Amino acid sequence: MQLMKVDPRALKDNPDNTRQSKSTPQADALLLATIKAVGVIQPPVIFPEAGGNGYVIEAGHRRTRMAIAAGLEEIDVIVVEAANDNGAMRSMVENIAREPLNPVDQWRGIERLVALGWTEEAIAVALALPVRQIRKLRLLANVLPAMLDQMAKGDMPNEQQLRTIAASSSEEQKEVWKAHKPKKGDTAAWWQIANGLSKTRMYARDASFGDDLRLAYGIEWAEDLFGPADEDNRYTTNVEAFLGAQQEWMASNLPKKGAIVEVNNWGQPDLPKKAERVYGKPGKGDCTAMYLDREGKVQSVHYRMPEVRKSAGQTGTAAVGVEEDNDEAVVAGKTRPDVTQKGFDMIGDFRTDALHEALARARIEDDMLMALLVMAFAGTNVRVDSGANDTVFGAKRFQRHVARLYSADGRLSFDMDNVRAAARCVLIDVLSCRRGMSNSGVVSRIAGVAIGADGFLPNMGTEDFLLCLSRQALETAAKEANVQPRPRVRETRAALVDHFASTEATFVHPAALFAPDLKDIADLLKHGDCFDEEIGTMEEATGDIGGDVQPDARDDAVSSDAADLDHQDPDADAVTTTDDASDEEETAYGIAAE
Repeated sequence: MQLMKVDPRALKDNPDNTRQSKSTPQADALLLATIKAVGVIQPPVIFPEAGGNGYVIEAGHRRTRMAIAAGLEEIDVIVVEAANDNGAMRSMVENIAREPLNPVDQWRGIERLVALGWTEEAIAVALALPVRQIRKLRLLANVLPAMLDQMAKGDMPNEQQLRTIAASSSEEQKEVWKAHKPKKGDTAAWWQIANGLSKTRMYARDASFGDDLRLAYGIEWAEDLFGPADEDNRYTTNVEAFLGAQQEWMASNLPKKGAIVEVNNWGQPDLPKKAERVYGKPGKGDCTAMYLDREGKVQSVHYRMPEVRKSAGQTGTAAVGVEEDNDEAVVAGKTRPDVTQKGFDMIGDFRTDALHEALARARIEDDMLMALLVMAFAGTNVRVDSGANDTVFGAKRFQRHVARLYSADGRLSFDMDNVRAAARCVLIDVLSCRRGMSNSGVVSRIAGVAIGADGFLPNMGTEDFLLCLSRQALETAAKEANVQPRPRVRETRAALVDHFASTEATFVHPAALFAPDLKDIADLLKHGDCFDEEIGTMEEATGDIGGDVQPDARDDAVSSDAADLDHQDPDADAVTTTDDASDEEETAYGIAAE
């Protein structure tokens, strides 16, 4: 290495210069002004020309050009020996150290080094760059030259967009670039370009088929160089072939009692009608459904079909008799029910309003109030948010009632008036007889009987509700109200409306009473027995046999309540007066108090 003075006009440009992008006129003007003022501060680096007497510039092409433009006769230069790679690595390092190269020039320099035998790892060590960055830059080899010119201006897409562009063919890139080419001076909408070139990828790690089906369907795997190192990153964009191979694999490996099903709009398997999905351990008679999810993976679920119930003696002549009975059942099913669905909806509203009014106004002892509160939280419409997460929406409704139990100084108050008021409000929020998601089930009916909510039911002798009754039900109501039935249904209905409006009597349909179905109570007791069995199993496991839990006493109490409900007359008079309602309230309260 030596320092010497040479005429800048005698120096030759390096054809393998690393920085290929043109500098801006402003940068050239600034460098020219600096050279005119103080000269060339950092001498350019040159090396002897191979097979000639001249010198080739290795670093400092812009400084040489600006020195010529400034009219300098001689400049200082540093002469080095010619490198085996024609100065490729030294030029690359010098340019990066002086001013960062744009990604396109970096890629061109890396490709020069790779062509000279450098590995990606060695280039990364020499340039102090990650190997991932070297591989990312090498993606530019697959980018359209027109896009490279745009990127050389400093307008670069992000890594994901660059990967999408580089994975596309030149023809596809030309079409998309033609549609989204930016105007002069504007930046490119790389996200639109990437979206236009994006393709769905199906990964080898999600494939259930082997090489035999892969070759049969012509599937070729491509390597995703930027995927996680601990995963199989091979993929294909031939989606149809991938899904076809997956389908054939499912058909060949379908288990006994298995079926291939489609998926719905939510990506869930579309099971056969009346099928019940099994989420736990499948049974011996359960079926298996195989399907492809949105990522092309083979998934399987288990389901159970309802048992086909056969009528006894359904062979020969008896089968004909059964068919005749079915025909009779069809004919009988065409008759209108006593109360329509809308009528039951109205009954649910009547019950709920009466229940809420009774909870707010009826006399309820403290022990019964606590019992009702326990039953209320057993309702089917109750949802308690867990404290294991940040979801507090469901609990906010009840927090306002708890706040009433605190005094002004922030202490918990045991004033029974506040406790009773808060408990009544909680029960009103929880218990419901409305048809729909808010229905509390049988517990709301039990609560209504316990507090005498029948006495708070409104007069149902209105035109809106009587329209929901059949002829038979209207005639029964008219007979009980001492109203002569008319030849036409509407005339009977109008007579009943006039009767209840003029006499101020109250009509309550028997179906609206709170007395629950004994079958529902039996189901409730059945769940209680299951709970006792679980408690017994837990006590045996922990050795707490003989604790304070007394299931026999509880069973006796529940049996007594069921007996009280069973003794109620389901055929009670539908037409009652206000005094009758008061008597009913006292009777119901007496049962509850006992």
